[in-house]
Amino acid sequence: MAITQPLQLLAPLSGVLLPLEQVPDPVFSSRVIGDGLCIDPTSQTLCAPLSGVVSNLQRSGHALSITGEQGQQVLMHIGLDTVNLAGKGFTCLIEEGQQVTAGQPLIEFDADYLALHARSLLTLMLVVSGEAVTGLVSDRLLVVTGQPVLRLDPAAAAAQTSEAAGQALFSQPLILGNPQGLHARPAALLAQAAKCFAANICLHRREDSANAKSLVSIMALQTVQGDALQVSAVGADAEQAIQALVELLASGCGEKISAAASPEPRVAMEEPLDPLWRGVCASPGSAFGQVLQVAEQRLQIREAATSPQQERESLQQALGQAREALQLLRDSASGDAQQEIFRAHQELLDDPSLLEQAHALIATGKSAAFAWNSAIEVTAELFKGLGSSLLAERAVDLADVGQRVLKLLLGVQEQALNLPDQAILIAEQLTPSQTASLDTAKVLGFVTVGGGATSHVAILARALGLPAICGLSPRVLSLANGTRVLLDADRGELHTDPDPQRVQQLQALRQQQRQRQQQDLAQAAHPAVTRDGHHLEVTANIASLAEAEQAMSLGGEGVGLLRSEFLYQDRSQAPSPEEQAATYRAIAQALGPTRNLVVRTLDVGGDKPLAYVPMDREANPFLGLRGIRLCLARPELLREQFRAMLACAGQTRLHIMLPMVSQLAELRQARQLLDDEVQALGLAERPKLGIMIEVPSAALMADRFAQEVDFFSIGTNDLTQYTLAMDRDHPRLAGQADSFHPAVLRLIARTVQAAHAHGKWVGVCGALASEPLAVPLLLGLGVDELSVSVPLIPAIKARVRELDLNQCQALAARIIDLEDAAQVRECLQRQPIAADSLVLEN
Repeated sequence: MAITQPLQLLAPLSGVLLPLEQVPDPVFSSRVIGDGLCIDPTSQTLCAPLSGVVSNLQRSGHALSITGEQGQQVLMHIGLDTVNLAGKGFTCLIEEGQQVTAGQPLIEFDADYLALHARSLLTLMLVVSGEAVTGLVSDRLLVVTGQPVLRLDPAAAAAQTSEAAGQALFSQPLILGNPQGLHARPAALLAQAAKCFAANICLHRREDSANAKSLVSIMALQTVQGDALQVSAVGADAEQAIQALVELLASGCGEKISAAASPEPRVAMEEPLDPLWRGVCASPGSAFGQVLQVAEQRLQIREAATSPQQERESLQQALGQAREALQLLRDSASGDAQQEIFRAHQELLDDPSLLEQAHALIATGKSAAFAWNSAIEVTAELFKGLGSSLLAERAVDLADVGQRVLKLLLGVQEQALNLPDQAILIAEQLTPSQTASLDTAKVLGFVTVGGGATSHVAILARALGLPAICGLSPRVLSLANGTRVLLDADRGELHTDPDPQRVQQLQALRQQQRQRQQQDLAQAAHPAVTRDGHHLEVTANIASLAEAEQAMSLGGEGVGLLRSEFLYQDRSQAPSPEEQAATYRAIAQALGPTRNLVVRTLDVGGDKPLAYVPMDREANPFLGLRGIRLCLARPELLREQFRAMLACAGQTRLHIMLPMVSQLAELRQARQLLDDEVQALGLAERPKLGIMIEVPSAALMADRFAQEVDFFSIGTNDLTQYTLAMDRDHPRLAGQADSFHPAVLRLIARTVQAAHAHGKWVGVCGALASEPLAVPLLLGLGVDELSVSVPLIPAIKARVRELDLNQCQALAARIIDLEDAAQVRECLQRQPIAADSLVLEN
């Protein structure tokens, strides 16, 4: 039944009224569920804002939906993350299906209990059925229960547009070119554009129509490429609205589109495909084989359902089955990093925001499959739009989890790949689940259009020993199956017409590298001493006790970087001080009293958020509140970390390192907090304290910092992207964001010179330290320690043993005056001191 009369919604609580933009949860603040308001409550009884039927009541009692007498659907949600309380603190006064009147008490809650155990008491009232919402009171006004706060007045809007424009205007039909139809991202852009006009706008697909200002309504059309669409509008600016939306649809709504009018595939390309494709190395190595294109499986999703209770039960069952499948993947994973990936996937299955979105849509009559898929798509697109490469990569994990549950809901079996021998897979994107299940007896490597070098897919590829590159042009998806290709992941290249001699060279190189790896492993315990007697300490970058133990077994001389954030990530609450201390003590015991343990304080924030540490959304997270800035803004968090680290001070040579330091004041403030904890524990002396050199200001001020620290460790990944102003994971810039750039090398040289002038040592813990090609250069620049990826410890130590310090110093003096990274790499590759087994000449 259409709403024909104005309707006022009443305040369900007393309290302070806040705009949705201030809600610290992007799912609500971005209005992906619906429009409405937020109340910081001063009362403890939730009342009905309108008369209607309780169409959905969450078992945990923290949320419910009411369907009004004219079809309006209003969702109310008490607190944030209160689903985790499992009903504690809530008393339901009504039942699902019950008729209620406006102002009737619905749920009582214990505000004191919620304040202690939930993230926030903020309570939402959202109109989820797509109607336009008008506020009746100003922001930040104190409201009382039963006071009118919102108006739904479609009749007035219709009258206004009718007077202004009369009958509806329609566009000419246009063919949708988006390969995946109007999924969340293009639908969101279309809805956003439609909201710029006063007119009532609809999108039509055959006999179905959608409110063009509603993201969910557009997605509910389930459009596919090739659909004929029309736009209609009623209102004073109807003509302008139609023109703007038609142009947006024709352009793809922000997506690259293809010719969708003809269902027949093109037999021949208009242009010949390139013989050389360039991307970013995700996993090193090389392979020669034949192309196999991997296409995403298309699923048919039914939108409507008749029994919300049955749909909720189906979703719960599918989530349980998905947990069991992920547990099997965790149990069969070969290392901690792989296990953590699938543990994080299991965490996503219990994510409150996803479940809230899905249940809200189920309550409006949607099927479990449609509701779950909508929640996944909206949240994944939200991740991609937050300006963080890390969150954009995590959107792939979210999509992977979403597809796993969706297929269980639909009863669809995973399509097995018909693998030829020596297959090189090419895909738009591989998921972690697909990657983990690859048959390495037949798959020699893979290439993707999406993804990044730090993604979970890249981690799994390295664990499987599969060469892989990402960030290639989408045209690579047009390569025919069976095409013979040479995948040279070390150089980030895919050759479709490789020179047979180059193929032979590369295959011979791979054989030499395998022999070299066996030799390096056999000599892993030997010290890293150059031919002329100079010792370079080779330590490990770790993020777990297991990695510490593995590093020691591979000849590691200590730990140059323990990433403390591994204790905090992929969990719903912070680790206890006791858990932190126990972990540090166990790692210290694995190292023993004579080795260095360098622990970095928490390096999160901005691009690496924690679910339980509220942080404002930042336009440029890489330049925002991260690393030491975040910890100093929350000093108790840093104090707690210091106390836990100090628990292992007597078991090993403890060093504490501060990340993202850019100013002396930050160092001094953190040092004072550490001194306070040392004194409180009655320790005789403070552990060695150092900083990361990863922003240019710290490198340029190294002479001043060196007077106040015990050591430096250079993080070349961040130092490179901040020096060159290039995102190191950007698929089009990653090849230029090269740590071999002379500007980066000059900052390293300046840091070393300043440190040595004050008798302090310098390590490198960034990715550059793990590159055999860089070892003679870093040695020549005077670096004292290389902290490397655990599996590479034997190879880096062996590389040092081949070198002569005097030659390395002469080489570094020449290289630092070169013009760009390409010249530096070429110079290093052609030097006599470079090991033949590590270099492939052009």
